[in-house]
Amino acid sequence: MKPTKSHGRLSISATLKPRELMTDKPELQGAWMAKVITLFPQAFPGVLGQSLTGKALDKGLWQLQPIDLRQFGEGKHRNVDDTPTGGGAGMVLRADIMGDALDHAAHGTPDDRAEWPIVFLSPRGKPMTQKMAQRFSKARGMTLICGRFEGLDQRVIDHYAIEEVSLGDFVMTGGEIAAQALIDATVRLIPGVLGNEASTEEESFSDGLLEHPQFTKPPVWRGHEVPPVLLSGNHGAIDKWRQAQSEQVTKERRPDLWNAYTTDDPGNKQ
Repeated sequence: MKPTKSHGRLSISATLKPRELMTDKPELQGAWMAKVITLFPQAFPGVLGQSLTGKALDKGLWQLQPIDLRQFGEGKHRNVDDTPTGGGAGMVLRADIMGDALDHAAHGTPDDRAEWPIVFLSPRGKPMTQKMAQRFSKARGMTLICGRFEGLDQRVIDHYAIEEVSLGDFVMTGGEIAAQALIDATVRLIPGVLGNEASTEEESFSDGLLEHPQFTKPPVWRGHEVPPVLLSGNHGAIDKWRQAQSEQVTKERRPDLWNAYTTDDPGNKQ
């Protein structure tokens, strides 16, 4: 079986097996890891290799290991799917093929799903949230399955206690873009990736509200002025203004979030 490519700094450890005979890449020492099962491993790291997530990847703050599902396929063409049992359109990822891929990905990972979640990117999954990203970032790592075709055999989902996650109420041709979005949202919460930990505490969803409007230089642009309170130097007044703005924009744009915010603490309701 052809070894999969890992991205990031590798830890060095003693082994009796020559490097060229090893079937698995060594893990990063103590770093959060994302293993991604996909038919398109060349799509990774993609945008994750750029900007802050890319720099953190190079520094070894996290590791990315794409796993080519095709290598576990059957027959001359390495087929990984088959027709739906009971009839219907499209193709379904096979249980035996995905099971082999998941067993391969499980090498060196804990069995506890709290420490190592397995996520299937699917339009029928639970909506991705900031709280979910925070939970994933506190695990040791995770395995992501990029969906294709009509979905994945339900027996695999049940057997491996797989969590289904969706980016929203729309359908994409595959889960690779969704996987990169989920990884980005998670990796940026790992200490040291952003540099300024306070920035993750003040942004949208961190306290159940959307973020307040942001402004920078120049103070006047095409007749539009920066709100005077932001130039006042009065940090108490600035915090109060930002809180009010966050509440207003959340109430107007996301009544679902506003309802949850006011339900959790009735004192927030205005």
